[in-house]
Amino acid sequence: MIDTTIEIALTAFVTLILAAQLIALRFKLPYTLVLVFLGIAITTLSTVVIGFGLIGQTLRFSISWINSIYSTLVNTGLFVGLIVPPLIFEGMIHIKSKELKVTLRPALVLATLGVVLSTIIAGILVWKIVGFSLISALLFAAIVAPTDTITILQIFKQVNVPSRLSTLMDLEAGFNDATAIVLFSILISSAGLGAVSILYGFEFFLYNFFGGVLIGFIIAIAAGWMHKRIDDKLADVILTIAAVYGSYVLATGIGASGLISVVIVGLYFGNSTLKYSISKETKQSIISFWEIAAFIGNAVAFLLIGFETNLALFYGAITVILVAYAATIIARILTIYPTFAIFKRFNKEMSTKWSHIATIGGVRGALSIALLATLASANIVSPSDLSIITSMVLGVVFISIIVQVPILSRYSLRTFGRRPSQATA
Repeated sequence: MIDTTIEIALTAFVTLILAAQLIALRFKLPYTLVLVFLGIAITTLSTVVIGFGLIGQTLRFSISWINSIYSTLVNTGLFVGLIVPPLIFEGMIHIKSKELKVTLRPALVLATLGVVLSTIIAGILVWKIVGFSLISALLFAAIVAPTDTITILQIFKQVNVPSRLSTLMDLEAGFNDATAIVLFSILISSAGLGAVSILYGFEFFLYNFFGGVLIGFIIAIAAGWMHKRIDDKLADVILTIAAVYGSYVLATGIGASGLISVVIVGLYFGNSTLKYSISKETKQSIISFWEIAAFIGNAVAFLLIGFETNLALFYGAITVILVAYAATIIARILTIYPTFAIFKRFNKEMSTKWSHIATIGGVRGALSIALLATLASANIVSPSDLSIITSMVLGVVFISIIVQVPILSRYSLRTFGRRPSQATA
């Protein structure tokens, strides 16, 4: 009975992903948004289902089984290591060197200094308004600091958005994941010590960032050399898997940023290896594989958000959730507009419309859920503060997805129009 139910649960999981994609295509919605609502619907159904026999037992077991898988991934730290690298790598391999040269500096500023400023601004606002400890407020702000552009880039595929704007937001998301994790780790250590060491934090960040860059380059160059000597599609695909996860594991193993390492591997692979080291047929096989891997990773990540969304909990904490969301948006605004204004002097293409889209596109995603689970297991904040932080994080992630994504879709279409292939389809 158990084995049969597990098979049914696996089938249901795959069917759910397929259903989300079909619904998204039919109604022209980002499938990640559909996945969130499906996750919420399933969780709600599990609490109200009235049924006995095989169907009722299978439904309850399937939901429990999927939730246990998610809990294991998040609580053991496997979520970031397994799910996030394919998402980053797949996004980075499509970034061209021409756009990279123009957008790298503002992207790095947003992903480093911008993350720090956003954390400080949102943390202070929450500290003053909500009224719990400063360290708890800063931890919350660090958790929601990383943006998730997966949904945003799906919208961009349908909109005739400038490629440099898309590249800028993709690079920001790729780098700020690592910065947020480093900042979160520094705050965790500071909370344990009872004081914040700025010098330690700066040294820790430099080591993480440049250590990840160095490992990424070493792995990417070595993998590129091996690709030149391989003439087999399957072997080439497996080599990219080894490069992505190998760079992440090696960098993490020496205390550097595994995510930064994956970013570098993806950028090098897309601008060098794909162009000069492999055939067109192998190139297409590799791209197709990573598109599928990213699709599955997205499905897992956004279903997780849906499963973790408790509408009853949100209703009971609506005031602090709205305060937290407002603080996050204000921090995003105070980071984006000044940065874009500065770099507009060097790139006239960075218009106010770009600032609007970058602000609205600052959607929070599953990495925030993973960091929240890390905080829960660290036992450094009081149970009451942890409860408030949990409500705020889940609320901010949920609201950013259901509010900002539809607004951005309409605004982008009105501003740039559909891509020619979409308009004529």
